[in-house]
Amino acid sequence: MADNADAGGLSSPPRLLPLVQAELSQPVDPRVRDMAGALAAQYRGSARAVMFYGSCLRESNLDGLMLDFYLIMSDYGDAYDKGWMALANRLIPPNVFPFQHNGLMAKYAVLSEADFHRLNGSETRNVSVWARFAQPSRLVWAVDATARTNAEHAVARAAPSLLAAAGRQQGEDMLDWWRRAFSLTYSVELRAERKSRGASVVDADPERYQAFGAAAAAEMPADAVSGGWSRRRLEGKLLSMLRLAKASFTYAGGIEYLAWKINRHAGTQIELKPWQRRWPLLAAVTLVPKLLRSGAVR
Repeated sequence: MADNADAGGLSSPPRLLPLVQAELSQPVDPRVRDMAGALAAQYRGSARAVMFYGSCLRESNLDGLMLDFYLIMSDYGDAYDKGWMALANRLIPPNVFPFQHNGLMAKYAVLSEADFHRLNGSETRNVSVWARFAQPSRLVWAVDATARTNAEHAVARAAPSLLAAAGRQQGEDMLDWWRRAFSLTYSVELRAERKSRGASVVDADPERYQAFGAAAAAEMPADAVSGGWSRRRLEGKLLSMLRLAKASFTYAGGIEYLAWKINRHAGTQIELKPWQRRWPLLAAVTLVPKLLRSGAVR
């Protein structure tokens, strides 16, 4: 069965969708757009869209940084020559890979259109996609108008999903609702960022979160259930461990990237030993508990 999402069958939030469309279409550094096109070209025939997101959106100098992309595919089976790679992507999405182009470095996560739509919605307790795409992002490449529409509708599901899952506390203003919601999502995954990261995301663009929050609050799914964060944390930490283990097979240099990211966000000075580079799965299994105990990741 194909992993396609039919734009004709999607319900569009009438207030939030125009805000999402305007944000996704904002210009980016020409090198980012060029990099996205080069990335899509590697998957010609199966690439549908490329999303640019993360802290690099706010950076004017991209040299030496790790850019973040989501590559949206038609179907996992079309994306890989090896069947086990497609199976890994389907069972524990996404697969993550490194990419370099014209002197810039990036990592990209692979999702099908169907999974991108589903994982942005409140029907999943997995926070990793809707927490990211409730934040600013850019649609930097699309194969056609249908693919662009599908991506826009998927992203428009993220903010309502996030705010509904957090629930609004009595007397809480809009920006504090966002701050608490992001803080909850950061607690679910193995993250190297500081505890204040959720607040800093909102404080970087309060007008944006005020506008998006008002629209999202009016369009939260009727069947969305807030709470359940203890279960989300347990499942999220386990899922993060599984992704780390999977990345040791699918992501060349994955253990080096893990160490780099932790050092960057937590201020640590991790230096990998030769055996850790040779056996990245074992290194990840032994490294993560130490990082949890030290507080470098949470």
